[in-house]
Amino acid sequence: FSKENCHLCEDLKKVIKKVNQEIPFEISEIDITKDEELFEKYKYEIPVVHIDGLIAFKYRITEEEFRKKLKSRSK
Repeated sequence: FSKENCHLCEDLKKVIKKVNQEIPFEISEIDITKDEELFEKYKYEIPVVHIDGLIAFKYRITEEEFRKKLKSRSK
């Protein structure tokens, strides 16, 4: 989940896209500003990344940490 004008979101998208080049996975982005329920739930916790429907992490993550998360969820 992301929102407009979010620098953390933009930084995280770069990490996700770079890792996606090495480890292919489906990326789906939802802008919470367009969904009242999601906005109320996550407005102070953006960006949030879910892997297989479970929150994997919030805010910032390095490429290496993200790779580890992906690998641990794929087992």
